[in-house]
Amino acid sequence: MLTKIKCPKCSADNTFSLSDPMYEGPFKCYKCHELYKIRMEHNVLKSCEPIDPNEAAKLEEIRAMKDKFRHGGV
Repeated sequence: MLTKIKCPKCSADNTFSLSDPMYEGPFKCYKCHELYKIRMEHNVLKSCEPIDPNEAAKLEEIRAMKDKFRHGGV
């Protein structure tokens, strides 16, 4: 499902694709490339905080591990 997120820094409209109704993890604006930690619930943005690249990488690793276990990981 596609969700629109307006970048807090540059106001660009970003399109974000979600396969699950809940998402918590990194998000990067396509226009200004600012990194954020976001939390989505049923396609509604619940929180959005700026983060640095190192924190974004850690969040992505955690999300990938959760996905792996959720889908019967190998």
